[in-house]
Amino acid sequence: MPSVLVRALSERARLPLIDETNIDAFLAPAASEPDNAVLFFTGDPSQRPEADDVAVVLPHILQAFQGRLRGAVVLRTAEDKLKARFNVVVMPSLTVTRRDQPVGVLGKIRDWSEYVEKISAWLAPDTPVMVPSGGPKVEITHAGKERAMKAGFWVAPGARMRR
Repeated sequence: MPSVLVRALSERARLPLIDETNIDAFLAPAASEPDNAVLFFTGDPSQRPEADDVAVVLPHILQAFQGRLRGAVVLRTAEDKLKARFNVVVMPSLTVTRRDQPVGVLGKIRDWSEYVEKISAWLAPDTPVMVPSGGPKVEITHAGKERAMKAGFWVAPGARMRR
């Protein structure tokens, strides 16, 4: 269940609630709508209280980018199904898309200047879309032994990986 602030955001700002059944329809803009959208992944409000802070900031973001950005709230029941598609790793997150492709993700609460700077850059038509993350890079096999994968090759347990 969303927090009171997230629920109020959706109602007052008239942001649609989206899930895996209607997200593609939302991301396909009507002729008069901008190609770009921001998706709000809230996370569990009891574990992620900063979702309320992001809920307060989101209407201001939509106002600052009025006519260039649409918004929606991802239903909690759909977050696990959609977060990999939109490169969401931490909650809460705002994912900016161009049509159905993510161009950037901002996790947790940020300074206003960072929202403006990053979203402005992501709205540029030549901004490349993000590549799906491909899932976790560490797999726990059993009894605490790890195997890591880097560039498609398995690294032996105990070996060091460089970044």
